[in-house]
Amino acid sequence: MIHLAKYIKPYLLLLAIAVTLLFIQAYTNLALPDYMSDIVNVGIQQGGVADAVPSAVRKSQMDKLSIFMSPADTKRVFSDYELITSGSAEAKQYLSQYPALAKEPIYIRKKITPAERLAINPIMGKAWLAVSGIQQAMTNPTKAKILVTPGESTNKSTAENSGSVFDFFKLPSGLSPGTDPFMLIKALPADSRSKLILMINKKFTSMGPKMINQAAAESVRAEYRALGVDTANLQLHYMLHIGAIMLLFTLTAAFAAVLTGFISARIASGLARDLRAAVFKRVEEFGISEFDKFSTASLITRTTNDIMQIQMVTAIFITMVFYAPIIGVGGIIRAIEKSSSMWWIIALAVGILLLIVLTVYNVAVPKFKLMQRLTDRLNLVSREALSGIMVIRAFNMQPHEEKRFGEVNKDLTDTMLFINRLMVVMMPFMILILNGLSVLIIWIGSKQVAQSNLQVGDMMAFMQYVMQIVFAFLMLTMMFIMLPRASVSAGRIAEVLETEPIIKDPPDPESFGSQFEPSIEFRNVSFRYPGAEEDVLHDISFTAKPGQTTAIIGTTGSGKSTIVNLIPRFHDASAGAIYISGKDVRTVSQHELRNKIGYVPQKSSLFTGTVESNLRYGDENASDETIKNAVHISQSYEFVSKLPDGMDTEISQGGANISGGQKQRLSIARALVKQAPIYIFDDSFSALDFKTDANLRRALKAQTRSSSVLIVTQRVSTIKNAEQIIVLDKGNLVGRGTHSELMKSCRIYREIATSQLTKEELA
Repeated sequence: MIHLAKYIKPYLLLLAIAVTLLFIQAYTNLALPDYMSDIVNVGIQQGGVADAVPSAVRKSQMDKLSIFMSPADTKRVFSDYELITSGSAEAKQYLSQYPALAKEPIYIRKKITPAERLAINPIMGKAWLAVSGIQQAMTNPTKAKILVTPGESTNKSTAENSGSVFDFFKLPSGLSPGTDPFMLIKALPADSRSKLILMINKKFTSMGPKMINQAAAESVRAEYRALGVDTANLQLHYMLHIGAIMLLFTLTAAFAAVLTGFISARIASGLARDLRAAVFKRVEEFGISEFDKFSTASLITRTTNDIMQIQMVTAIFITMVFYAPIIGVGGIIRAIEKSSSMWWIIALAVGILLLIVLTVYNVAVPKFKLMQRLTDRLNLVSREALSGIMVIRAFNMQPHEEKRFGEVNKDLTDTMLFINRLMVVMMPFMILILNGLSVLIIWIGSKQVAQSNLQVGDMMAFMQYVMQIVFAFLMLTMMFIMLPRASVSAGRIAEVLETEPIIKDPPDPESFGSQFEPSIEFRNVSFRYPGAEEDVLHDISFTAKPGQTTAIIGTTGSGKSTIVNLIPRFHDASAGAIYISGKDVRTVSQHELRNKIGYVPQKSSLFTGTVESNLRYGDENASDETIKNAVHISQSYEFVSKLPDGMDTEISQGGANISGGQKQRLSIARALVKQAPIYIFDDSFSALDFKTDANLRRALKAQTRSSSVLIVTQRVSTIKNAEQIIVLDKGNLVGRGTHSELMKSCRIYREIATSQLTKEELA
């Protein structure tokens, strides 16, 4: 994939927006379990009381709380509250909210920062627990013990030995039984009180802030009830408030997910479009040597199937691979915040998941590479069978082709089934891990809840975070399944894009200029195909002059088509040089060179469209008169005029709806529309009958009087009147001259001519 990174550059802004949205989506999803924990812990268990810092406290109750605070803590707490007396002007605005204000003064909490509220929360929480313990002892003398932490032994002797019990029935001297215990403690010497407060702090340290909050919540609720506050409404308000936040976060996450999906689809589609265009452009630059390296079937697979794989993975990559690490790392951090003692459960889950991912990756990668090669093979067999269907039927080879297709199809099917089975087997393992983790968390977490080391809501949130972590790894696993195939596809695309054509324009190309002379000169030209051991052309030298027809004839495989393919630089000469208008063809740009040539290939090729659109391929700006003239010269007018829609008749793919001779004539007409100074006809008259051939050559001669014309042919009758005939045999030039000269001087030409023509025709 790294080879194609430059094609993602135009979409970096969209990618940045998508990643930002993923962070928003991850943040909101990670926040939901935390809020769910608040609903359970605060909303249900604590009755909507979030902490130990109430919005209002009766003066009498605050005096009791202050007994269990150090002087510094007392000063800090009282600085955050304002005393409102019953008859004061300020009392009116609070009376409806706190009806108890009519009977006694109350402390109203000032507008303090969250940090300050967090700072005084443990101070007041411990004080609430101490006061609550004493009040419990007053209502039940058998439990006249305070500062016994939840889960700790309440045995009196044990508690007394540990110094954690204050027995209110052992009164200091000077005070009578029945004295208010808070007054009793307040009357203690300063040193004794300090020790008592220190003991309180020490005993509650092990509980942690959340457990202190939960334990103090009931005391705070009791204080609210004493103030005349509707605690049921307080709880409902808290639940609705948190629920509204969760709903907002859920909608935000959904919106971010939808927008991210839209952006990722845009990026993936744009990337696929750009890659297809880049591959097509590069393939257009390929010469015959490059097409020998990449089969047509392989290039089609790479342009369609491989790019589709990249498009699909890119869309999923953005929404999963960027999102999964964010949610995974965030989930780990938040889960440990909820319960650091259960970190080993996360480590166990991550370890198992990593083992599965690595195993799947190592097994899947080779299979994906094999699958793409088999797809190439399947396309090749299908293409050969469809293009050669007439030959297959003619030789009754349908069973053979069915067997050949079946073998390739079976190999591809077996490979795909193996990969699908791998994914199917992996999913139950993931579900098993998921359920196993849930059971393990509940088992371990329930023990910690029983020991008051963990709140129920925190255990539930921890479970949710672990599920998010597992799903993050599940997403990564899915990507690890898909990435190998996309990586293989990306490598195949990069292979095409990084293949530099052998035929290149020079860095500083020359120009033919305005005084162009269509002369073609071969100077000691030899040619060898890439990778071949021997030359196919040996030291060829001749000149094709303007206004003349130069014909090339020879035995099969003698190199006739190779010679004319060197002129437009479909190949470059291995030795020697070719000059047009006095310039080496390698020193000018390919575009300018080919702009001077009207080329008719050996195999006629027409494109989907109308007759006229095919002819305008030679010159899209050609006038109607030029097109009409080309149709007449190529002897195409008679059959074109009889077509259902004439020039507007649709030509099917490859010209399948017209005959071979008609395709050949339209190919010649297309070249004539170009009105080029050089014409190359590579065995372009083979499908024409002798009469049409003669008429076409006669009309062509009049049209190309000032042009250089090269004709490759097997017919002696076609070139009998050519000004120059080049005779080839096994890549060597064995004869050059006119028909009459070669009949006398060249044995090869004479043998070809006598095999085709009668004595009268030879004369």
